[in-house]
Amino acid sequence: MNIGIVAGGPLLALADLSIYKDKVDLWIGADLGANYLLNYNIDIDIAIGDFDSVSDQIKNRIKHNSNIYKEYPSEKNETDLELAIVTALTYNPTSIMLFGVTAGRLDHELANIQLLYRLLEQNIEAVIMDYKNEVSLYKPGRYNISARKEELISFLAFSSEVQGLSLEGFYYPLHNEKINWGSTRCISNFLIEQEGTFLFESGILIVIKSTEEDKLS
Repeated sequence: MNIGIVAGGPLLALADLSIYKDKVDLWIGADLGANYLLNYNIDIDIAIGDFDSVSDQIKNRIKHNSNIYKEYPSEKNETDLELAIVTALTYNPTSIMLFGVTAGRLDHELANIQLLYRLLEQNIEAVIMDYKNEVSLYKPGRYNISARKEELISFLAFSSEVQGLSLEGFYYPLHNEKINWGSTRCISNFLIEQEGTFLFESGILIVIKSTEEDKLS
């Protein structure tokens, strides 16, 4: 099962949800994210959160257009997104796509990226997507990667270090190198072949696809 979770980040940074409409088996809207789903004419399977970011009128709209509606108090231990992820895990998903979780408050954004690690530990493919970025975490192994012509691809250490990183099919190739937390060596690479490969031996790697588009300016 492929699950899409939409949180209430800034609308201007939201990816075009219509592109993913047929790639998702179950949609979860967290707080204002549920209203984003309705605006894209996507059925809400589950709406969840404290809904303190919406008016009573919008909350009623969400409530009456959701198959399952779960409202929580605003004072709670989890963010609305974490509640959505916990709910998603009960469906034993193969993959989770997270939308509307970046470009807002920095504390939320960093916490949301850390939630990717929680999903990685459970061997669930997870990706954060907005209008110009895709963010994923990887355990050691060999992976194929493709990208649109305009996309840049960056590799960062999510752990203290990543050992044995190699990049094939890229403009800037790499062979069996170590990158440390905070290194910018592997920023802004791009493919020179239709498909590339990256592999590494130890650590946790964060991979970010980005475009130069900036509709927030």
